[in-house]
Amino acid sequence: MQLLRVRTLPLAPGLEPDAAADPLPLHQRLARHTATWSPASRGLLWMAASGLIFSVLNTGMRSLALQLDPMQTQFVRYATALVMLLPVVLWSGWRNYRPQNIGGQFTRGALHTMGLVLWFLSLPHITLPAVTAIGFSAPIFMMIGARIFFKEAMHWDRWLATLLGFAGVLVVVGPKLGGGGGWWYLVMLASAPVFAASFLLTKVLTRNESAGVILFWQALSVSLFSLPMGLLTWQPLSAGQWAAFVACGALGNAGHYCLTRAFAAADVSATQSVKFLDLLWASVLGLLVFGDVPTQSTLLGGAVIAAATLWVARRESRRGRPTQVAPVEDPHA
Repeated sequence: MQLLRVRTLPLAPGLEPDAAADPLPLHQRLARHTATWSPASRGLLWMAASGLIFSVLNTGMRSLALQLDPMQTQFVRYATALVMLLPVVLWSGWRNYRPQNIGGQFTRGALHTMGLVLWFLSLPHITLPAVTAIGFSAPIFMMIGARIFFKEAMHWDRWLATLLGFAGVLVVVGPKLGGGGGWWYLVMLASAPVFAASFLLTKVLTRNESAGVILFWQALSVSLFSLPMGLLTWQPLSAGQWAAFVACGALGNAGHYCLTRAFAAADVSATQSVKFLDLLWASVLGLLVFGDVPTQSTLLGGAVIAAATLWVARRESRRGRPTQVAPVEDPHA
């Protein structure tokens, strides 16, 4: 009897048997793949994702703040996010969302509420690219705080990239500070150190709390602190406005989750440079939604910011890769 000889052809690159028939869901395969990246690279990726989401969220928030009182907008935005999180908490079990540091959660909520009050008050009076650019001053306060309180190592390229990015911000907002409405630019600028303190406290909380726990308690605490101001300025909302708030609540939850994962993955200072890409998203969205045409100073400042971001991201990716990192599953993801 003559045996048939079957010739097996090699699979195309990237379609090896274990990859072609991998039964794991896509998000688990991505988690396994990114587990081999350096902590800085993963932190930069999470931070970039949060920046894009927050840019879309800020667009919706500015549109609503132009229609409603800013304090009501602030309250409904976080109350909606809280309502959307409650089914997840009930399904997972309250025990999984019980914080280990409830005082730290409410302290962070109070700080974040203070920054939000300043931010929402000035939001209707400033263009979206300017809002984003002024927010870039927060990393300067964060890096100083991280050095003082966390003793984080400050590599020279992180300092240089952040300072170059901040110089690009000055190119964008400098001409506007001398014109009419400059007071609102200062109010927006005053929110930056407050948000920096809130984000530094987030970094502390990630040592013992999961991203889901921090996200839920932020929505709860900010809603409670914003409730009195929202009630004082309350006016009925249309169906379209309620739908917009629901969408913004979902975007806010997703953005804060990505932000918390970024702080958990890498040093605060290692993740801040990529935030300057937010100006590009804000310029595009501002043009499409509000008709805000980017000025020459905005384009020039954005070019400086993008160059600094890409340069430091490449250096961070080369700083070192772990030889073996076990993937960590977040039960609240």
